[in-house]
Amino acid sequence: MIIFLILIFLIIALFLSGIRSEKWNLWSKVARIIITISAAAYFTFWFVEKSVSQFLENSLAVQVINYLPQPIDFYIIRVQDDNGVQSYSSIHLGQIRPEYFRIEYLNMQKSDEFWVAGYIGKEKMVYFSQIAVPNKNEDKIVEVRNYINHSLKLSAIATDNVSKLKYDNIKLSIWVTLDLLLIFLNAVLSLRRRK
Repeated sequence: MIIFLILIFLIIALFLSGIRSEKWNLWSKVARIIITISAAAYFTFWFVEKSVSQFLENSLAVQVINYLPQPIDFYIIRVQDDNGVQSYSSIHLGQIRPEYFRIEYLNMQKSDEFWVAGYIGKEKMVYFSQIAVPNKNEDKIVEVRNYINHSLKLSAIATDNVSKLKYDNIKLSIWVTLDLLLIFLNAVLSLRRRK
């Protein structure tokens, strides 16, 4: 994981700031600056990539419309079939207010179905539907008009995948926060003038 590798380099750069030897002072400063600028450039690219629309060529546009009277937190679980082995990839669509919609683009090359799960609060699933995609050239509109669970067995699998996605997102946010903190500390120490 590149974010963890960046964290290690930033910690090394932080230790390099403690070198007081005249012989190694210039080299440690250059190494710290290179590590800090590289890490900042990577995270700038990463944030821009995460912020722009995830439109993919030859992808299926899925529009989820919430007609329920309260905001629902929606997830899309794409069911992939790799040589008879099913795997799942989850996407957090976000919280959709009443009478609003969100659009997500899915790569359906190795898949012919996806699931939509809606939650109120952290754990209470109030909506689940299994959507087949017989024609991958035709975009899908999912209108959520009532609280329904089409399959208890599949919704249990969806809940496990959503929990895993949440856990992965929490781990990622911790690593990113630590990296950004170390970038800031290294930048301050690199720009500080010694008395």
